[in-house]
Amino acid sequence: MTASPLRLRLDRDALVANWRTLAAMSGAAACGAAVKANGYGLGAREVVRHLAEAGCCDFFVATWGEALVLADAGVAVSVLHGVRDADMAVALAASHARPVLNSMQQVRRWREAGGGACDVMVDTGMNRLGIAPADVAAGLLDGLQVETLMSHLASADEDVPLNGQQRDAFAALRGRTGARRMSLANSAGIALGEDYAFDLTRPGIALYGAAPVPALAGRMRQVVMPEAQILQRRLVPAGEGVGYNLTWTAPADTEVAIVNLGYADGYLRCFSGKGMAMAGGIPVPVIGRVSMDLTAVDVSAAPDLGEGDWLAFAYDLPATSALSGLSQYELLTGLGARFDRIWGKVRFRFSVAKGADAYHLG
Repeated sequence: MTASPLRLRLDRDALVANWRTLAAMSGAAACGAAVKANGYGLGAREVVRHLAEAGCCDFFVATWGEALVLADAGVAVSVLHGVRDADMAVALAASHARPVLNSMQQVRRWREAGGGACDVMVDTGMNRLGIAPADVAAGLLDGLQVETLMSHLASADEDVPLNGQQRDAFAALRGRTGARRMSLANSAGIALGEDYAFDLTRPGIALYGAAPVPALAGRMRQVVMPEAQILQRRLVPAGEGVGYNLTWTAPADTEVAIVNLGYADGYLRCFSGKGMAMAGGIPVPVIGRVSMDLTAVDVSAAPDLGEGDWLAFAYDLPATSALSGLSQYELLTGLGARFDRIWGKVRFRFSVAKGADAYHLG
């Protein structure tokens, strides 16, 4: 296979530093890691390897297909979507993974099959997945080998009374199930304080450089930077337009680079006329309309840049979310399969507003 004209520079040290920060904020609770959606798009196997080497012991995926990818990783995996009939053969045979049982039907299915250790999700107010606290009180889980009793905060990124109500409803279940551990807090939940941490926290998006709440702003290091290769450099005369519908018109003769990047790769049309790239330490703006596979960049300030060279695109998650109107989750998980994912030691200081302060690959 040939190398892709797209790559993601991924900073292993930043990923580990983010986990350690969140672990410290979790107090006495253990700190796990959500690696669903293929490690939030960065590659679950590599994310797990780096975090396990740093000391993380608990990992969370959505489906059994995702769990099987990690079968030889040597870590414990919880499958958040539980166990369907179609999953039972795999789930019963998987020594590395446990289902997170989410409904009365899943609990009965697991019990009747003689399943071993499991986790259980309790709905304390989100009305998404989970059994009711009343079902716990009624003995639904009696006889099950429950490793972790979980719930999920609906609005941890907001200062609302529901957070405290969910915490208290969950705390009331302590000692009612025989579960070895209790777990409530996601990334934003960790920032609410140690009384939300219980025995185990489950950060996700913040591990990868996002700051879903102000308390995490400036504390999470950037993990990912997209890069795209220049396919052509061209001179656009003054008065001529660029891209579909010619939405940008050259105010003067302008040097333009066309790069192998577009909305099919997760670099969406909302970056048209807003995005920023960097050429050898010089910020260069995206111009015209982002298309499926191509994006245009004004490289007049970078006279030595040409075909085959690479541009790095600003992708600090909080700043890029504010610029684009997309959530930090969408920005990360939307990055496409055409990117080569390259892990290493990287230092990013590249602000959408300020351009390139520093960008070092090591």
